Amino acid sequence: MISAYKYIYGPVPSWRLGSSLGIDLLSQEDKVCNFDCIYCQLGKTKRHITERRIYVAVKDVVEEIERMPAADIDYITFSGRGEPALAENLGQAIRAVKLIRKTPVAILTNAALLYKPQVRQEASGADFVIAKLDAYSPESLQAINNPAKGIAFDDLVKGIKEFKRQYKGKLALQIMCMANNKDAIEQLAHLVNCIKPQEVQVNTPLRPCGIAPLKKEEILKIKDTFAVACKEIRIVSIYDERELRGVAPLSDKDTLKRRGKIML
Repeated sequence: MISAYKYIYGPVPSWRLGSSLGIDLLSQEDKVCNFDCIYCQLGKTKRHITERRIYVAVKDVVEEIERMPAADIDYITFSGRGEPALAENLGQAIRAVKLIRKTPVAILTNAALLYKPQVRQEASGADFVIAKLDAYSPESLQAINNPAKGIAFDDLVKGIKEFKRQYKGKLALQIMCMANNKDAIEQLAHLVNCIKPQEVQVNTPLRPCGIAPLKKEEILKIKDTFAVACKEIRIVSIYDERELRGVAPLSDKDTLKRRGKIML
């Protein structure tokens, strides 16, 4: 284990990214997010904001990556302790990382800021964008994701649709399925068909939080429903690919715990 890293860590908690090196452009003790999702393993959002600003200098991230030992990784992924698009230097960081590494870049985002042209432009620099879409209505957005003031359901959906229209890379929608939305899969499938991502990831809360996960049988049924409704889109579920590749963490256990990362 290497504990000298403050802004990079591995692996990222996403089962569709293989061996992935995470970059945290927020790197704060408290989560920095414009959502307060009921299933978040990081706990309640204390810094519930929509304004973007710089938290970590790009040069500091670059210096850490340059010190990193050689590793066979599939993606360098911007995620971290909150919503990565709240980092005003996200686009600059993506460009800087691509100058020093040939590894593809991914972003895990809640998509709440994709209605902003500047955020769409910055996210377009990534090779793979995984956007959250748990809600199917304004009411469900409030109940599941509890967005910060000023974030509207219609803007969120329009932002993802506009991003997909201009984006040249791979877009996936990750849908966290639970009791709150398991009976609204047809509505979610309609949104998926409007957006037309390359992939839908059917997820359920398996990390420690206050929301119970759906059973494997329920998730596989939901996957089948999406597959029938969204015929030209790849549908995968958390239970398809639970096996994670052997990847050594680059942060010590205390740092992982502070950031809410669970090593599976």
